[in-house]
Amino acid sequence: MPRSGIAPSAADGGEGRARRVAVVGPSAAGKSTLVAALRERGYDARHVAQEHSYVPDMWQRIARPDVLIYLDVGYEAASQRRRMLAWGTPQWEEECRRLSHARTHCDLYILTDDLTPDEVLERALDFLHAWEKGSY
Repeated sequence: MPRSGIAPSAADGGEGRARRVAVVGPSAAGKSTLVAALRERGYDARHVAQEHSYVPDMWQRIARPDVLIYLDVGYEAASQRRRMLAWGTPQWEEECRRLSHARTHCDLYILTDDLTPDEVLERALDFLHAWEKGSY
């Protein structure tokens, strides 16, 4: 069941489809890539810039998602993906702190360090298809 405890159904106009998917995570986790791929497949997907907010539950207030996906990435992998990151571990730790509420409440957690964008998408779609059927 989603956080609401209500499985998606045709009766709610969603025909079983997760109507709104929010994606959060630290910088360079792959959020924009996943959101674009989900939109191409008909999902109302959006990136919530929770990592930049001091409001712990901004993802709930702004996006009001049916499903929350948390993409995670370690500092080393993020630094390799974005060599231009001009910040160090204190800033990274602050981003992670700002994301802690979303991570605690996410429906799906994916560590992207060793995954390709296609593998991240596959895991997200597998989860969403199961969620749509009410069998996750």
